[in-house]
Amino acid sequence: MIDDLLAGDFQEEPWWWHAAPRPAQSSVDNFPDRADVVVVGSGFTGLSAALTLAKAGREVVVLDAQAPGYGASSRNAGFVGRTLKHSFNTLLQVHGLDYAVQVYRELDAAFDFVFDLVSRENINCYLTRCGRFMGALNTEHFGLMSDELELRHKYLGHPFEMISESRQSEEIGSGRYVGGALMPDFGSIHPGLYHLGLLNTAQSAKAQIIGHTLVTAIRRDGTGFQVDTPRGVLTTGDVIVATNGYTDRAVPWLRRRVIPFHGYMIATDVLSEDVITQILPNNRTFHDYNNNLVYIRQAPDQPRLLIGAYTGGPVDRLSTKAEKLKSRLDVIFPELSEVKISRIWSGQCAGTFDLWPHVGMHNAVHYALGYCFAGLPMGTYLGDKAAKQVLGLPEAKTVFADRAFRSHPLYTGNPWFLPLVMRWHDRQDAAYS
Repeated sequence: MIDDLLAGDFQEEPWWWHAAPRPAQSSVDNFPDRADVVVVGSGFTGLSAALTLAKAGREVVVLDAQAPGYGASSRNAGFVGRTLKHSFNTLLQVHGLDYAVQVYRELDAAFDFVFDLVSRENINCYLTRCGRFMGALNTEHFGLMSDELELRHKYLGHPFEMISESRQSEEIGSGRYVGGALMPDFGSIHPGLYHLGLLNTAQSAKAQIIGHTLVTAIRRDGTGFQVDTPRGVLTTGDVIVATNGYTDRAVPWLRRRVIPFHGYMIATDVLSEDVITQILPNNRTFHDYNNNLVYIRQAPDQPRLLIGAYTGGPVDRLSTKAEKLKSRLDVIFPELSEVKISRIWSGQCAGTFDLWPHVGMHNAVHYALGYCFAGLPMGTYLGDKAAKQVLGLPEAKTVFADRAFRSHPLYTGNPWFLPLVMRWHDRQDAAYS
């Protein structure tokens, strides 16, 4: 029974909101009727863009349908790495060495951008270079990891170490894996505090952040735009759409190009320090090598484990996912079978048909979205790039703006095929487990 799994403080909301509750709805007595730039979406992308624009002297209004940061930005796992769905080896084979290096150097830039921003703006959000361990479920996975990371080390200088099965207890207290790969400089962060820090910094730079204001349409008006909301109409010179997995009918062209999916996570009850140390001896982030992967970390502010898995479509009851995630946790760490769940939550991420993040402009509307499992570093970085495109700066150049943003003739924004895709991934993963 699900009730037997629940801790006394159980809530259906992100663990991150314990230390970083979402801002209360603020009253807007005089809803603005104009701005230099309107940013739609107040997650990492929107706030990063707003900060860059406001510091450049632009009058910026950020609109969000919910409380600022209510979506995936305050719901994700808080992993900070160099993540792309296209391996360096694949890019090398298909596009050549120069292009592969160019792409992965931008992943370096996105990774560094987060650390630089947090340091520069003095955001207290538990950002640390804790390292990441990636577990192999079989020897084939182990070999693929080793080959890929060796190439990255050779051409990019990225540090790594392959950890044999006999040594994996140094990294994870589970016998489920046959070793894995250690990326010692990868990071972790408290995404809720990071978001609130970005929010406060953007507001200090005079960006106006307005929540609970749905954008219903964006219409061309001469050289600018009319942005429709239930509170009124804003006239603006430029618009940046930064809605990622929450992209809706207000921007139908973009809605047909992003594929929303749900990520699910649970937080355990408080654990003893001895148990935490046994499970994650070096307090690194962890994920396995599956297509539909399992990812685990320690909460940075309390001795609890956070686990995510079973990414896919929406469910009628979060308790259904809570039971599945707890079962998955028990398989990996049987000694946690009596541990209860304190939180269960979900957030909408977004993929793309070509599995690339995209930043660019369509019909004069700027956008940055479709991060494909790398929303925190890429969202922050590409939000800044979108802002620099608006400003006309040469620093706006990025390889992620150079690709055609394609849809599919049968796709209108409803990802009806997602259950089939995830079932196929699950079958592949089961064959290797």
